[in-house]
Amino acid sequence: MNKVQLVGRLTRDPELRTTANGVSVCSFTVAVNRRFRNPQGEYEADFINCVAWRQSAELLAKYFTKGRMVGIVGSIQTRNYDNKEGQRVYVTEVSVEEVHFVESRNASAQGAAPGASASQSAPDVSFDTDSGFMPMPSADDDLPF
Repeated sequence: MNKVQLVGRLTRDPELRTTANGVSVCSFTVAVNRRFRNPQGEYEADFINCVAWRQSAELLAKYFTKGRMVGIVGSIQTRNYDNKEGQRVYVTEVSVEEVHFVESRNASAQGAAPGASASQSAPDVSFDTDSGFMPMPSADDDLPF
């Protein structure tokens, strides 16, 4: 079984491109806090590369920006290619199957806790409403962006 569920913050704005066949593809990185503190008492984060296709790609590019919290469901995918210098490059990334809003736009903009009420919320858009994502407790000040 190859199933990944992530809740984290975007480290940069998603990059939307279109393939030669007209298919939308979006690349982005999600910073996901680890569950435990390091010996210095700080939370470390893993930076997970992700790629979304078609409607998921368009949704991400339209509604998500750097710093927004996002819920992702997908699978681990590996690939390799030869770069311009002729070196073999290996890539591991999450191939996104579902995208979920985890916080409102105002909560993101004001730095409020995930799930806090706000007068203007993100649109009620999701590709799987049965997954039941819950906001992940995080120390936003610990993220390097």
